[in-house]
Amino acid sequence: MRIATTQYQSTMNQSLQNNQERISYITQQLASNKRMLVPSDDPVDSVRVARLSREEATVQQYRDNIAAIQIRLTKTEGYLSNMSKEMIVGRDTIVWASDGGNAPDDLKAMVSPLESLRESLFYGANTIDHEGNYIFAGTLTRTAPMKYDATAPSGSRYTFIGNTNSQDVVVGNGITQAGNENLKGLEKLLNQLDTSIQTLQTPGVSANDPAVRAVLAANLNGFDEAMNMVTSKIATIGGAQNIMKTLDANHANISLSNKMAITDIGALDVGEAATALSGYS
Repeated sequence: MRIATTQYQSTMNQSLQNNQERISYITQQLASNKRMLVPSDDPVDSVRVARLSREEATVQQYRDNIAAIQIRLTKTEGYLSNMSKEMIVGRDTIVWASDGGNAPDDLKAMVSPLESLRESLFYGANTIDHEGNYIFAGTLTRTAPMKYDATAPSGSRYTFIGNTNSQDVVVGNGITQAGNENLKGLEKLLNQLDTSIQTLQTPGVSANDPAVRAVLAANLNGFDEAMNMVTSKIATIGGAQNIMKTLDANHANISLSNKMAITDIGALDVGEAATALSGYS
């Protein structure tokens, strides 16, 4: 059988084109160190890699959420710790004021530190983060949670207008963590402080006056309640941070396993590819 020159040339050209395509393809594989450049290279393993990649993206999102929450919880814990320390000093002042041996001038001298404490707690409750959100407003992050009304009578000038709802953030499969806090109940202490300050400012005030002692005793109980509330929140935040650390470590292990599996499934056998490239060349 005779083969025409044109047919021979066509066959050779086709063969050269096929070889060139394979050389180009293997070169891309070597450059990327990937065995599968398109799903059709290995449909089964391509599906496995896609599933692992999707799981890895989810795990990474969990870790990103945990990192953001840990920063927020650390800042919140710091603010609450400062409030707790201030309350201890304020409580000691009220205990001192309850001493029947104090003269009116002694009691009047205690007004200034109590006023400073009142203002500090008020502004602390209305703390905002770097994004302008109120930290202790529950989910009403754009509303100052603690409101002051100068026209109201002493003992009712401070009100909490935030809420106690939680902003739950997903940190694992079916696991959420609240990323916000509220200080509902602190307004009671602020109102009691306001009343104590007004009482101690009264000319000729006596610590032995039953009415004065009743005000100071109520304020002392208010400090205890507020301190218990704040320290309880600090303990809860500390526990949550420990859980977040453990959970993040677990996610890190899963992430490492996923990456190793993706590499093992999709990695190119360089020796085999180099041999094939040489053959096609």
